[in-house]
Amino acid sequence: MSQRTRVERGVVHHPVFARWYARLADHRAGLTELRRDMLAGLSGRVIEIGAGTGANFAHYPRTVAEVVAVEPERTLRQRALTEAARAGIPVDVVPATAEALPVKSEAFDAAVVSLVLCSVRDVQRSLSELRRVLRPDGELRFFEHGRSLRHGPATVQRALDRTVWPLLMGNCHLARDPLAELRTAGFTVSTYRRSSILGPGPALPWTVLGVARPTEEGRREDEDRREKEGRQDEAGG
Repeated sequence: MSQRTRVERGVVHHPVFARWYARLADHRAGLTELRRDMLAGLSGRVIEIGAGTGANFAHYPRTVAEVVAVEPERTLRQRALTEAARAGIPVDVVPATAEALPVKSEAFDAAVVSLVLCSVRDVQRSLSELRRVLRPDGELRFFEHGRSLRHGPATVQRALDRTVWPLLMGNCHLARDPLAELRTAGFTVSTYRRSSILGPGPALPWTVLGVARPTEEGRREDEDRREKEGRQDEAGG
């Protein structure tokens, strides 16, 4: 199995947003059941990107052997470290970006994304990295928010994305479509359900929770890429 030789351990620093988000997470008790549903039945090694304050850690089943939790924002990562110490399973919180995961290929049984695809710098590259680190029979559990299905709110979301929202909200984008992004990135969305648990209004009109798996085509692309990287490493050595 190949391992990335160059890792972009980018530093993300949104201290004002991070403090606000941490307080918000403390009061989002309504998300508890959704988090449990998202994580139910997982086992083996799991990687979670954009772990935030570590709100998911307490809800991982005891069948999980280890969680590698990636969080690039320093303030949020400190909160996540505290939650990791309280978790009933081993959780390793690491500073890295979703676009360049510092882990081996095909090393995880499952991956988790939870309210994070809205804010990563490059959605397709982040999902490609998750596809790389998942084992061939692995799965991706997701709980995300995104673009409204109604024209009016979606128009407002796009306008906010072009102006102040990403600047104020830690690069959050309201009009991204997580289901479409997953499919474009070489995943098959096997099951999902929509909800408006985050509240009404044009900003966060709906969320989606579900399971996705790498497609055969996506896995072949990964194999071709790893073979190419191996040749480049040999040539560079």
